[in-house]
Amino acid sequence: MGLVELMARFNSLKRTNIILQHLRYSHVDAAGEVLLERKGCAGVITLNRPKFLNALNLNMVQQIYAQLKKWEQDPETFLIIIKGVGGKAFCAGGDIREVSEAGKANQKLAKVFFREEYTLNNAINSCQKPYVALIHGITMGGGVGLSVHGQFRVATEKTLFAMPETAIGLFPDVGGGYFLPRLEGKLGYFLALTGFRLKGRHVYKAGIATHFVDSEKLNMLEEDLLALKSPSKENIADVLETYHTKSKIDQNKPFILEEHMDKINRWFSANTVEQIIETLQQDGSSFALEQLKVINKMSPTSLKITLRQLTEGSSKTLQEVLTMEYRLSQACMGGHDFHEGVRAVLIDKDQSPKWKPADLKGVTDEDLNNYFKSLGSEDLKF
Repeated sequence: MGLVELMARFNSLKRTNIILQHLRYSHVDAAGEVLLERKGCAGVITLNRPKFLNALNLNMVQQIYAQLKKWEQDPETFLIIIKGVGGKAFCAGGDIREVSEAGKANQKLAKVFFREEYTLNNAINSCQKPYVALIHGITMGGGVGLSVHGQFRVATEKTLFAMPETAIGLFPDVGGGYFLPRLEGKLGYFLALTGFRLKGRHVYKAGIATHFVDSEKLNMLEEDLLALKSPSKENIADVLETYHTKSKIDQNKPFILEEHMDKINRWFSANTVEQIIETLQQDGSSFALEQLKVINKMSPTSLKITLRQLTEGSSKTLQEVLTMEYRLSQACMGGHDFHEGVRAVLIDKDQSPKWKPADLKGVTDEDLNNYFKSLGSEDLKF
């Protein structure tokens, strides 16, 4: 090996060293990042990275997937429960900082992470055992992917839901192109483009959670589920329904977006992001102008990708959506805005991303088509 080659190899090692260190440290306690236990009649998955708001990394995805498949085949496991440790978060999303660093260093993690995460999302959706997600605390991005495709999603007054990806140059993935357009009216389009946060019972009223339980009753609910003897899906649903019915927190509060739903349905029925912005400007109400302000801060590329993703996803199966989203994820990894968004929001925290292109005009139909292009043999297949 010549000196030049040695130097080149040394530099590329130096470049990836930070990422390797990061990975090395996260693997030190990798075994403890997710706890997988058989308790009573159930398999219990506990996300255990409270310092990182239980953010999901590749190690966790792989462990959960392998165990889910085992429990699905186990005649003694009648249901699967997933929850987070620490009280603050169920799961605040994927560990995208790690993914961005790897993507920039041209490492495989960016390919493998999204492929395996979306494969897990599909496995949760097709799981043959009742799947109960206790979405107490922050539930965003990848955390939504771990819950929304399951049969039962239990929110509490501490639940905070959002799909905030357009603010970091990404798009609402993990099957967002499937579940968001299927929410009432154009609610999902609104949540996807603005990253609007829903709290507590509103997560249930929006149709994202299937049940609502007071957080102080959550441990009792889990104990009652674990104590069931060879339960059927109906037995599990009955227990959840009992707790849901007894919960009185914000029971009579109208849905936070109820008064705006007619307008949201009208605004977000437009075929292009430019038209949505135009209708918001024409409306001129304080709520419309507030949303306009938010949308104008988002990545123009992300906004256009997201609108098309949801429009196309509205008539696709979940698997077709995940294949489409994998294409989008890989195009975003090779683009500018995702890495810039991660820098501005998570690394430097200056909250001032410099998007390229900087406005919607700069994002052409050709650019957009390239994001949705097939990856051929690299496509995600089920």
